[in-house]
Amino acid sequence: MTQRYFGTDGIRGKANSEAMNAELAIKLGMAAGYYFLNNTGRANERRPKVVIAKDTRLSGYLLEPALTAGFIAVGMDVILLGPLPTPAVAMLTRSMRADLGVMLSASHNPYDDNGIKLFDPYGEKLTDKAEADIEALMHQEPSRLRTGSDTLGRARRIEDASGRYIELIKRTFPQHLRLDGLRIVLDCAHGAAYKVAPVILRELGAEVIAMGVEPNGFNVNDGCGSTHPEAMIEKVRLMRADAGIALDGDADRVVMCDEHGALLDGDQLLAMIATFWKQHDMFRTSTIVTTHMSNLAFEHYLNSIGVKLIRAKVGDRYVKEEMKLHGCTLGGEQSGHILFSDYATTGDGLLAGLQVLAVMQQHKKPLSHCATCYTPFPQKLTNLHFTKGAISPLEDASVQEAVRACEQTLGAHGRIYIRASGTEPLLRVLVEGRDAGMVHDISTTLKTAIEASIARNV
Repeated sequence: MTQRYFGTDGIRGKANSEAMNAELAIKLGMAAGYYFLNNTGRANERRPKVVIAKDTRLSGYLLEPALTAGFIAVGMDVILLGPLPTPAVAMLTRSMRADLGVMLSASHNPYDDNGIKLFDPYGEKLTDKAEADIEALMHQEPSRLRTGSDTLGRARRIEDASGRYIELIKRTFPQHLRLDGLRIVLDCAHGAAYKVAPVILRELGAEVIAMGVEPNGFNVNDGCGSTHPEAMIEKVRLMRADAGIALDGDADRVVMCDEHGALLDGDQLLAMIATFWKQHDMFRTSTIVTTHMSNLAFEHYLNSIGVKLIRAKVGDRYVKEEMKLHGCTLGGEQSGHILFSDYATTGDGLLAGLQVLAVMQQHKKPLSHCATCYTPFPQKLTNLHFTKGAISPLEDASVQEAVRACEQTLGAHGRIYIRASGTEPLLRVLVEGRDAGMVHDISTTLKTAIEASIARNV
């Protein structure tokens, strides 16, 4: 059986381990470069090129030159962008007419993980088919992929990449609006947006209280950012700010809080935007796409205002695929990946935050008022360590029976969703319902059944 590299969002693993090292990066650079050279139909028109950006992890210094070497070895020119958000790579791949875009980041994971995300010439994340074809090339003999000595690629670094992204994002904010008078706490998670995000908000007129803007290679997502929003919430209350924005390590997701420090996840931000769009007839189709993790109360609320919800597999690329299929312009995940297909091809935390602030400014009311659309049902998400390749607990008859019994107990006012993580060796068990006590009890029952199954099949 050949090794599987790609997960839900590119390739990810512990930096400088078997799962994510320089050798793998060279191999991926050669395979992805060869694939796009031979599948875009653009290679003979001009010098083929790839753009590469990274977040602030120490291991970026290891992986960036290795990837560069792989691409040069197959004849692609490399443009190095430096630290930039993932959505910036998607935008610049398209605007610079590159054949491929690459982002080095493990998103919300700690510093000692890293990952490689790929974008096609249109700034779209790769399809499962493209990933499978690239994986097959990674198992080929390297000599089959290498170009000749006279057709090697070149590498260069550009200094204005951040300025290009800043201007692209500012254009998504309504021309007639500004953020004058707003005090915003902005937590950049010591990650990829630590330079560009404060500039964008300040140039639109906001008073910005910036946090998480002193990366040292080790502190990305460490007690900060969208996965640890407590520091942002405390700062909003302390500084009497109008809102808080917390990005993750590569700035493709966002969570926010209102002026009282109440946390707003992706579902709640989507509900606020969808409500405004419905009121002002801004939908092309009154439909948005989310995932199976989104709150059931969110779905009920959307139905009540005449907006249909379609659920996709977890991962913003699957959300994007469903959006394209159904002609939707708005979609996202509870975790904070929010997509606006009129502006971007992938989740962009800063863009989403600006759209929320735009709704708030047009209402001329506090964020707490604008974002109070529905009361979420209690949810409990349990992560159970599970090594892929072993017998899945979901195939165990005793686990299947436990799930059926729990679903009957929840009835129509709750649900159970279990999936294997695409980025970590975990089984994620989501239980949701109207009654918090029942949700807790059912979650415990399922956890016990699944752990017993895992122990039997180790």
